[in-house]
Amino acid sequence: MQFSVWAPQAKQLRLQVEESAHGMERDSTRPGWWTAEAEAGQGARYGYVVDGAGPYPDPRARRQPDGPDGLSAVVDQGAYEWRHPEWTGRGLPGAVLYEMHVGTYTREGTFDAAAERLPHLAELGVTHVELMPVSPFPGKWGWGYEGVSLWAVHEPYGGPEGLKRFVDSAHGLGLGVVLDVVHNHFGPSGNYLPLFGPYLTDRHSTPWGAAVNLDAPGSDEVRAYLRESALSWLRDYRIDGLRLDAVHALRDERALSFLEELSGAVAELAESTGRPLFLVGESDLNDPRLVTPRTEHGLGLDAQWNDDFHHALHTTLTGEAQGYYADFAREPYAALAKTLTGAFFHDGTYSSFRGRHHGRPVDRAHASAHRFLGYAQTHDQVGNRARGDRLSAQLEPGVLACAAALVLTSPFTPMLFMGEEWGASTPWQFFTDHTDPELAEAVRRGRRREFAEHGWAEEDIPDPQDHATRDASCLDWAELAEEPHARLFAWYRTLIDLRRTRPDLQSPDLTAVKTAFDAEAGWFAVRRGDVRLAVNLGAEPVDVPVEPGPVKVLAAWEDVAEPDGGGTVTVPGRSCVVLAEDA
Repeated sequence: MQFSVWAPQAKQLRLQVEESAHGMERDSTRPGWWTAEAEAGQGARYGYVVDGAGPYPDPRARRQPDGPDGLSAVVDQGAYEWRHPEWTGRGLPGAVLYEMHVGTYTREGTFDAAAERLPHLAELGVTHVELMPVSPFPGKWGWGYEGVSLWAVHEPYGGPEGLKRFVDSAHGLGLGVVLDVVHNHFGPSGNYLPLFGPYLTDRHSTPWGAAVNLDAPGSDEVRAYLRESALSWLRDYRIDGLRLDAVHALRDERALSFLEELSGAVAELAESTGRPLFLVGESDLNDPRLVTPRTEHGLGLDAQWNDDFHHALHTTLTGEAQGYYADFAREPYAALAKTLTGAFFHDGTYSSFRGRHHGRPVDRAHASAHRFLGYAQTHDQVGNRARGDRLSAQLEPGVLACAAALVLTSPFTPMLFMGEEWGASTPWQFFTDHTDPELAEAVRRGRRREFAEHGWAEEDIPDPQDHATRDASCLDWAELAEEPHARLFAWYRTLIDLRRTRPDLQSPDLTAVKTAFDAEAGWFAVRRGDVRLAVNLGAEPVDVPVEPGPVKVLAAWEDVAEPDGGGTVTVPGRSCVVLAEDA
């Protein structure tokens, strides 16, 4: 078979396959590339010797059996026999996403163990599973955002075959799969890319050090490395969409940005495969151009995470006001109303956390609300807390039910974080398994120092390197059969079913969303067409206006008397109700 690698700065390259070495020649048709022919079957270990040093793993390795520091292995992507080849894809409009971390979704922490739990998600009614990153990272356990082999699959999870079995199982249940990929930085451990070429540039800096080279000399090939990696997930693993991590950290001054280039390539692949592939960006910019089609001079991503909605909802539910919550917490009910009707809270307004004005408005009459993901919890918003505590650690079940109702009846594409659907009592904490002792200690000290500055005692911060921290973050599936978890799970099922069956809840029209609230009384109301949501976060029953007319109860957390047509509904304390005119 033919081996090829981009190493424009190397003077000499040799290919090592198992115990044999082979000289490599420069490719006369592709500047900077080297090629060699060698016998190698499925699973054969190989690497590249660069100017006498190595062997190092292949930057485009499809498999790293021994982790980022080990040799690569040959993978025949066509060898897997798909059990559901008829899968034609599932697009983003109308979706309900479910964010999952493979390593803690089950105690086993593998693709196969997670696949056994997929019927639970089909029963819940979600449409897509969004996997946190699965590229190889140091050790066995981690969040996955420190990957370096962006074409390969973390071996402890099950490697390439395990991921294919998981996707196959999901498709067999009618579930799409979204994969979180990281293009904005490479992990600090096992990163041999700079030995091969200018994958990094000091023209820009990022929170993780030198920036990925998207605009300096050599950036054409670095862009191709990232672009083709993304396409390989969609093509070879039949992934349905990608979540792009922290795209605001992609430092790129070229006229054609990498994101626009990638969205064009994904659109071409979607057309050729006949599957509705999509891209979702995580962005801190509050810039609607990210999700504006390329034909309208936007970057062409299909959707983005909307942290502003999360922050408004979180402060309304909890009253927290530290850090970036401060602006939202001044008038949380008003902030929630603004985000539900306009997506962004900071749309050109002053951000005290940033010390400047931030964002730009969304064109409500033109933008589709499904291009914004709405959520009450995510891996970031739970795991980056000092103790990794979920909302269930501080809110009673009725308030959790209200949070679910506000997310699942919102105009946005909803996303749940694993375990949220039953109010999991387990935390989800920050954990690592760095094999480099110095890096492990630096991470441990940094985590404790960060939260000590905010008043936490160092001994109260879980040690990210302690395997007990990962173990504590694994879901406890036995809770599903217990109360109040079983009741909350049934409530999520009801809300998702309503979203699926009520056309007004599927409408992407932001201008059709109407809100009202009384912060002092603790109630918040939303109207979407004929559907109304009334939420009472206070302890006592309250009359919530729902406009005069013959409305009926579709679903309620606590028993609610049918409105008499006078324009109000009495909602018990810590409860919510969904109503409609034609129930």
